[in-house]
Amino acid sequence: MSRAYSGLAGQYDAFTGDVPYSEFADFYESVFRSRSERPRLLLDLACGTGTLALEMTRRGYELIAADGSADMLSEAACKLAGSGALILCQPMTELDLYGTVDAVYSSLDSFNYLSPGELPEVLRRLALFTAPGGLLIFDVNTPERFRSLDGLISVDESDGALCLWRADFDEEEGCLVYGMDLFTRSGSLWRREQEEHVEYAHGLDWLRHELEQAGFYDIEVVKGPQADAGRVFFISRNGGKGMKNDG
Repeated sequence: MSRAYSGLAGQYDAFTGDVPYSEFADFYESVFRSRSERPRLLLDLACGTGTLALEMTRRGYELIAADGSADMLSEAACKLAGSGALILCQPMTELDLYGTVDAVYSSLDSFNYLSPGELPEVLRRLALFTAPGGLLIFDVNTPERFRSLDGLISVDESDGALCLWRADFDEEEGCLVYGMDLFTRSGSLWRREQEEHVEYAHGLDWLRHELEQAGFYDIEVVKGPQADAGRVFFISRNGGKGMKNDG
């Protein structure tokens, strides 16, 4: 099987046309207002193909878009051309900025892709590269949601492409493993690619504890876009000193 999001990158937007990106942007801005924040520079962590990043730049924010998949970033680069966004090919565990950002958001269960061993390092880096008092907002799928998907088989179709999706929840490892068979048309033939994705079922209390350990405070767990699909949002402030920003 190929690495996650290699073959899928070119078809990702077609298969996720129902994602309400504008609702996510509205939600983030509502959090900024409720916390009396007016951030200028944002980090879109695990930005994918950049649809939400583009929406945020259109709303007047300066933006850094980071993702560990070069294939997904290739799609994002085309989308964000001329937007002024800085695009970085960096896995979440290797985030390395030149200074601090005013706020960070990470969307569509990107934090579920982090293993329990990786997540504390990501939070440590975010505490370093987020301005003191800056906001961190991310969403996760709950363990209950992942368990409900065990054994599910589904099919997504778009023009010239088909994706067969199979999910299995590993109770011992606490993760959802799903394989994808992606078929794309090439003339009169079909090309088949396979990917495997692993998402971890992080307990909400454990996530709160890890945020506190990394120096984040004023933590809230709230509902937002796609709440009916088992998605919840963590909102917190960085209590660390952050990295000196000479810019």
